[in-house]
This record gives sequence, structure tokens and C-alpha cells, in this order.
Amino acid sequence: MKYLLICILIFSISSSVLAADRVTGKAFVTRSEVIASEAMAASSQPLATQIGLDIMRQGGNAIDAAIAMNAALGLMEPTGNGIGGDLFAIVWDAKSQNLYGLNASGRSPLGLSREWFIENQHTSIPKYGPLPVSVPGTVDGWFELHQRFGSLSMPQILAPAIGYARKGFPVSELIAYYWDLSIATRQQYPGFIEQYTLAGRAPKTGEIWKNPNLANTLEKIAKGGREVFYKGEIAHIIAEYMQANGGFLSYEDLSLHSSEWVTPVSTNYRGYDVWELPPNGQGIAALQMLNILEPYNIKAMGFGSADALHLVLEAKKIVYEDRARFYADPAFNKIPVEFLISKNYAQKKQVLLDMQKAAKSYPSGDPEVLRDGDTIYLTTADKHGNMVSLIQSNYRGMGSGMTPPGLGFILQNRGEMFSLEEQHFNRFEPGKRPFHTIIPAFITKDGLPWVSFGLMGGGMQPQGHVQIVTNLIDFGMNLQAAGDAPRWHHYGSSQPDGGTMTDGGVVNLETGFDFEVVRELMRRGHKIEAANGPYGGYQAIMKSPVNGVYYGASESRKDGQAAGY
Repeated sequence: MKYLLICILIFSISSSVLAADRVTGKAFVTRSEVIASEAMAASSQPLATQIGLDIMRQGGNAIDAAIAMNAALGLMEPTGNGIGGDLFAIVWDAKSQNLYGLNASGRSPLGLSREWFIENQHTSIPKYGPLPVSVPGTVDGWFELHQRFGSLSMPQILAPAIGYARKGFPVSELIAYYWDLSIATRQQYPGFIEQYTLAGRAPKTGEIWKNPNLANTLEKIAKGGREVFYKGEIAHIIAEYMQANGGFLSYEDLSLHSSEWVTPVSTNYRGYDVWELPPNGQGIAALQMLNILEPYNIKAMGFGSADALHLVLEAKKIVYEDRARFYADPAFNKIPVEFLISKNYAQKKQVLLDMQKAAKSYPSGDPEVLRDGDTIYLTTADKHGNMVSLIQSNYRGMGSGMTPPGLGFILQNRGEMFSLEEQHFNRFEPGKRPFHTIIPAFITKDGLPWVSFGLMGGGMQPQGHVQIVTNLIDFGMNLQAAGDAPRWHHYGSSQPDGGTMTDGGVVNLETGFDFEVVRELMRRGHKIEAANGPYGGYQAIMKSPVNGVYYGASESRKDGQAAGY
């Protein structure tokens, strides 16, 4: 008994010491913020972060750096992105003192219809193979960003990725893990094994990976511009490959593609303007949630308290029903964005929320397919004050598995996101952009840039954005602590076909929440699951309103790095 008491006492003392081992006094914080005066870059792969800094040292700006980092990540983290996928970005332009939004997502094949899927006995669009492939928008996104804001030439910007693709780089730990998991579901598709494995297996941690085919492709893009990808040699190879392997993506689909500059939308949360892009993405879900939360004193509830968790979980469930019903390509639907993100609408939704009881259901639906997805997020800032918030994805990790010969990249499977319901806003239609989960974010204060951030991970993303915003604003955490704090993730509040479920879905909780809090959430009716997520991957840059220096953060859930000079 004496021994047990001594052990308990030692553990208690040790725990209190560990809880204060950083200035924050928070045991979950993995490291200090990175602080630099001239430039900052943050991504999910340290080598890519260093490329961004090198580009800015060479005289490039934050936009040049973001493109270079994205190109490198397509090589180094193919488990989340690549030039076969789509891209979204928010840019703070220091010259105009304004935010700009870019939607570089691709559209569905013109030769494929919802009726074809029905006639061929499909109840949903397949996850892998030729059928979920939509036009890859990333390369066009690069050139749109470059034409409007870039400073260095594209050959200079793409040179680091080309060099690494030829000479090779050591694969990092988490990427190697996901790479290995991806092979079984994609190995049957032509070109995948040949171009994305080492004799049928994934590269191991620390093993050198080269992709000479991707190097050749990037060289052609650097010299020939976006035209070589959408109207030239690369477009023909993609189209012929797809047609030969049961796909519908055509040369015409590629040649007609264009990105769209869009106006970011915002809500004011306790004096801060939080910015997202409008649909076909899901960014406005974060704004809707923040509007519901704002009347409550979350700070007084305390981080990780039962009240705070219950409140945000119920707000999430309410908003995701709107997400399932309304979020789609605005070119095909009249989407009431301003109404959905208004304070008046939030007030009407707040009356549905019971602080003592978890709702089993709310109106509308929440397609289960929207839960998954892997992505990369990066952010950059330069000495001029430009900042970029950029997110890019193949959707399900390494995408569809469809890997055109000799090109070194995999085509995305974002078309899986379409619904086959005839009356659904996001129903499959030819030439339509699917619902997108990937969302960049930005926060301004008094009209000036404050935080560029993102949190990747399928349907986790709006939930994660809200957690970051409340951690920063309500709980006063610094930029690193806001990302390291334990997270929650909710899914499954309704059925894939839009019909409502009656069990309220499932709450995933990361390690770090108090057991008494978990018990209280269960008492209120939440179904709790201690699971591996997804909890997302966070990167962020903050510009100090006091002295203008940059703070950077990159969390421990990824292989990433924030760095500056």
C-alpha cells in the first residue's frame, strides 16, 4: 500500500511537471511556434517546406513558393495529392490589400450521364477505376495563380520538383505508411504498379523514391504551359488511356477545362472575419457552425468541457444537414449562400439545440461518402506581405488508381462524390463540378491579414476549421497549441441516400479528453468512439498585428514542418 501511494504521488508530481513543460502550460503542445521576420512556409513534408523557402530566397513571392511546394508534394506525398487532382486557394495580395479565391476543380466527363450509371445497375459511383475520374484542375490552377500574382518563371518554380523527381528523395514515415495501404485497392489498374511501386511494393521509410516520368511531365508543363496538359501531348495520352480502359474522360473534356476566380465569403466571429470559398466546396459549413456558436460563452465553458464539446457537436450535426442538401456546383443550382451564412438563419437553427441532450436526428441528410478523403494543405507568406492558403487533393489518397502511361501521376476519383439521386443538388450531370471536401481558410482582423490556415481530411475539415478558430479566439491558444490540442470528429448523423438516421451518429475523440467529460457526453446521448480519426492535418501562418513578424505552425499528426527566415 505504501509503495502504491508513493507511485501515485510520483505520478502526480510528474504529470504536473509535464503539463507545464512549455510556456503554454499545456501538455498536448508538441513544440513552440516558429517565428521569422521575412518569410514563412508550412506543409506536410519538410523537403517541400524548404523548397518554398528557397524559392522566396531566390526572389520569388509567396505565390511562386506555393506552386513550387505543391509540385513537390505531388511527388513526395502522392498519398494525398498530385497533378491528377484539383486545387483551391485563397490569396492575400499585399498590393491591393484584398483576398482572392481560386476554384481550380475539374468537371465530370461530357460523355457520361446519371442514366448510364442507373442503366448499368450502379447504386453509387465506384470509388476506384475509370468511372469516378473527373478533369484534373491543378495544373490550370497553377497557371491562373502564376499569371495573376507570380513573379519567377514557371521553369524556375518547377525546377526543384523536377530535380527531386529525377534524383530521388527519402520517403517520410507517415507517407510510407499510407502508400503501403493504398496499393491493394489500386494495383489492378493499368500503369499503377509500374509507376507507383518498387516491384509491387510501396517504398519504405527512408527509402529513396524517384519518378522520372513525373519529371518529364513537369518539364513539358514548365516549357509548354497549361496548353500542353489540356490541349497538347499530355491531354492526348490521358484521353487515349481512359478510352482504352473503360473510362469516359475525353480530349474534349480536357481542352474545355477552365478554373474560376471566386469571391471568398465570410462571417464575423467575435470581431474576427473568418473566410472560406463558396460551394462546390464545403467551406461555408464552418461559417454556419461559427454563427451558431457565437452567442454562447464558450470561453467560460472551458476547452474540452462537456458543455463546449456538446455545443459544437450539435452545431456540427445541424449544419451538416444543410451541407448534404445544398452544397454543389453553383453553375447547376441556385445555392442560397448568403442566406445560409447569415446570423438570422443561425438564430433559427439555434432553437433546435438542446444543451442537455444529443439529438438523434435533424432534417435532411449527410452522405457517408463525404467522410473520407486525403489531401495536402500548405501555406506561405513573403516579405511583401503576400500570403497563400492552398489545398490540393486526389480525393481518396492516391486517387482512382488510373495511371496514364509514361506520365508519372494518378488521376483523381473526385467524381465519386456525385449522387445518383435524381433530385439531389449534387446529382451527377455531364460537365459538372462535384461536391468538394477540400477547403482553404483565412482569418482577417480589422481588414488586415491575421491567420492563413487549413486542416485536411475529408468531412473533418469544417469541423477542424471550427476547432482551430475557437482554440485561437475563444481559448486564447497560440498557433501551435491550437493545432496540437486534442480533437473531436463526428460522422454518420444520416444516411448516404439522404434519409435521416435515428442514432445521432458517432463521436470520435482523440486521447486527451478527460474521462469524466466523456462520461457526461455519453449521459447526454452521444455515442463515443475512441478511434484513429480522421482528425486532419493542420498547417498555419499568423502575421503579428504588433510587429508584422510571421508565426508558423505544423502539427505532429503529419510529417510536416513550418520554417521561415
